[in-house]
Amino acid sequence: MQQLDHWFARQHPSTPSARTGDTRTPYQKDKARILHSAAFRRLQAKTQVMYIGMHDFPRTRLTHSLEASQIGSGLVIHFQHHQPALAKQLQLSEALIESLCLAHDIGHPPYGHGGEIALNYMMRNHGNFEGNGQTFRIVTRLEAYTEDVGMNLCRRTLLGLLKYPVLMQQVQRLQSPADVSDFRHLPTRDWLPAKALYHDDEAAFNWVLAPLSDDDKMALQQLAEQPSPKQHGKSRFKSVDAAIMELADDIAYGVHDLEDAIVVGLITRELWMAEMYDFLSELDSEFSDFSASALTDKLFSPEHYQRKRAIGSLVNRLVTSAQLEPNDLQFESPLLQYKTCLGQTEQRLLDQLKSFIFRFVIRKPEMQVQEFKGQQVVMEIFDAFAVDPLRLLPVNTQQRYLTEQRRQEEDGTGNPYRIIADYLSGMTDAYAARLHQEMFSVNSPLRINS
Repeated sequence: MQQLDHWFARQHPSTPSARTGDTRTPYQKDKARILHSAAFRRLQAKTQVMYIGMHDFPRTRLTHSLEASQIGSGLVIHFQHHQPALAKQLQLSEALIESLCLAHDIGHPPYGHGGEIALNYMMRNHGNFEGNGQTFRIVTRLEAYTEDVGMNLCRRTLLGLLKYPVLMQQVQRLQSPADVSDFRHLPTRDWLPAKALYHDDEAAFNWVLAPLSDDDKMALQQLAEQPSPKQHGKSRFKSVDAAIMELADDIAYGVHDLEDAIVVGLITRELWMAEMYDFLSELDSEFSDFSASALTDKLFSPEHYQRKRAIGSLVNRLVTSAQLEPNDLQFESPLLQYKTCLGQTEQRLLDQLKSFIFRFVIRKPEMQVQEFKGQQVVMEIFDAFAVDPLRLLPVNTQQRYLTEQRRQEEDGTGNPYRIIADYLSGMTDAYAARLHQEMFSVNSPLRINS
């Protein structure tokens, strides 16, 4: 596959005179734009799995993204060594995959998925909210690298960030749950967002897909599951770059977040033995160089380096089993023709680790208490902003709100509530908590912003 200019294209042409002598590749430039963005920096104070301030060891969204980036580049190197012809044909790039992994979580709001659910509820009548859709919105519109097209990344980079390349209205459940009269009564599992892009960003989505044939555009937006009255639909396909990024993210979540939970005592050896050991013992006969007993001893060893060795060996086992395989549907574009697959046993191992983390870390009552608290913070701030935006929003955000309000009045295309969601979702956990206290606590000292 020859690298066609349209995949290197940007929404706004670059200005060569501003960067004379710059010999970086387009993907290296994209990586730099992501690394130096405000949205990326804010990840240092956003929840990954364990809430900020609970402990000083666990990953934040920032360190998780850095680790996913390292795993992603490792996957590219693995493919280049084990499937060299295909990797060359697809022109797989370490810098590209690193960029995708670094950027994949920048749309997540404060308080992790709890904050995401809270914003989705508050945006239920205004186009909804979803973290991946917000990531696409940040890189194509919000981040202040350009006046109106965000980071102005390469088209292939943007295609790689489309983990769910469908619009919200294509996958939204057919019936919405009932509204609540009190935020504290919100049934959070009923308000999980559909995984999709916003209608507000359809023009940028169409620009990314423009080089594809009409057949490829339609096929890429096929659904694996159709929406029903009570369930969202699910997208089916993504580009090969997005598939590599997603696999790196899954490995980082399933393995590195396990380390965090062990170190802070959320997962004990007794729990591990009761819930994981029998499954791991089955792998003794399926892997030639695997021991459930040795892995357990290392994970729960008082010597930290032993646990590091165990974590590293798990990551290595998963990465080195990965393969690029043809997609389930024939596409014309090579970028859509392949997906990533782990070995069958390795996939079972990763699925088991992810399920274990979800059941015994994320769903743990002390974690859910923090999630509940964060959701109340997000919904109450949003509610106040929505009631009196031109009184409470910062001046520059007020201007964006007024612009959307005018567009809404003139031709119906504006969405002022999206501006409130943009502002609130960009906050770190600590900033949202402090703002909430300043707005609603009579004991909070007044603070004058210059």
